[in-house]
Amino acid sequence: MRKHGEEGELPHGHLLQVSCFVLFLAVWFLDSFIFNYSTFLAIYFPWLVRIALALGVFVIALAVLELAHGHLHNMKSGKLMTTGIYGHVRHPLYLGTLLLYLPFIFWSFSLLSVIPWLIAVAAYNKMANYEEQSLTKRFGKEYLEYKKRARKWI
Repeated sequence: MRKHGEEGELPHGHLLQVSCFVLFLAVWFLDSFIFNYSTFLAIYFPWLVRIALALGVFVIALAVLELAHGHLHNMKSGKLMTTGIYGHVRHPLYLGTLLLYLPFIFWSFSLLSVIPWLIAVAAYNKMANYEEQSLTKRFGKEYLEYKKRARKWI
């Protein structure tokens, strides 16, 4: 049985992801519905525009997640994934997750919510860096060549 972190994932990475999302939701909810400290831009954008923008980003995020998730079964083969969406971005699951935060921001234009989103970006980048070190050890030159072809995020 493998210990947590041996598969290349940052130890306690799941806790970090949940913590980031809870912090984001708390700030977004409090700013958007209770205090309204930074939602002043919302008056310049009609509801229809904000909903369309939020839905558009939501659909893009789900598409990225679905494309990445569709390739997960191939990862069990022990081979480096370099095709499909992985041929364009090295961390599509993290990218899709980070994109899922944005519809909340676009819906209410809560500028304070950008701060915990940036914290989440930094956290996901830390997790991605950790995984890339593990993948470099595991796949060596093959992974280094892949890094040259595919971007880390977008």
